[in-house]
Amino acid sequence: MNRRVGILGGTLDPIHCGHLDLGTSVQRALQLTSLLVIPANVPPHRPRPVASGFHRFAMVALAVAGRPGWQASDLELSYETPSYTSTTLLRLRERGYDPTELFFVIGADAFAEIRSWKDYPHIMDETHFAVVSRPGCPVSDLRDRLPELAPRMVNGAPDGALATGVSIVLIDASTADVSSTAIRQRRLARLPISGMVAPNVEQHIEQHGLYTSMASDQSEDKRLTNPTAGRLHGQS
Repeated sequence: MNRRVGILGGTLDPIHCGHLDLGTSVQRALQLTSLLVIPANVPPHRPRPVASGFHRFAMVALAVAGRPGWQASDLELSYETPSYTSTTLLRLRERGYDPTELFFVIGADAFAEIRSWKDYPHIMDETHFAVVSRPGCPVSDLRDRLPELAPRMVNGAPDGALATGVSIVLIDASTADVSSTAIRQRRLARLPISGMVAPNVEQHIEQHGLYTSMASDQSEDKRLTNPTAGRLHGQS
């Protein structure tokens, strides 16, 4: 089997158990050879992250540690420009990845908004999309919500369906009902977040006092927002 590389991106402010469930579900269903977890630098559709790039990368590195094939990547943190998925896919192609080898991991709720993404619909030809059910948004609803993309949707991961071109693979799996916003709100209210993030991520958050105020920590030493100078680092 050719290499199958998952891409799990987002603000990851912080990375939580829902993100991990997405990656695990796709890795299992598609037999991914690796999974790149890529925190965004400047998300184009969301407010600036509360935690710095340094802390968000550190939390990703902690979360993926011990997970075979998972890698923390600073591919987007290395650039000051907005973190558009289309640009990230271009950079991956420049590193030798073919679109048929890439699987963009995304929840069904986020994929339902794909029409608003930069370079849509061209982006649909740049990678497979591995779409996983989220609480309140099952993948079974997507054919009706995105009828123009329905012909490209396949259930599960049959090898034959992925033999040529790129597909939208629908994966019906259970994922934790948690969000980064809810975690930040609980931290602000001095409420526990155990079970919402990996234990080592929780320890990092508590140790550095993250999300205990509404203020961003982006004034932190600029050197820390580019922790690994654009390389991909395995944490397995």
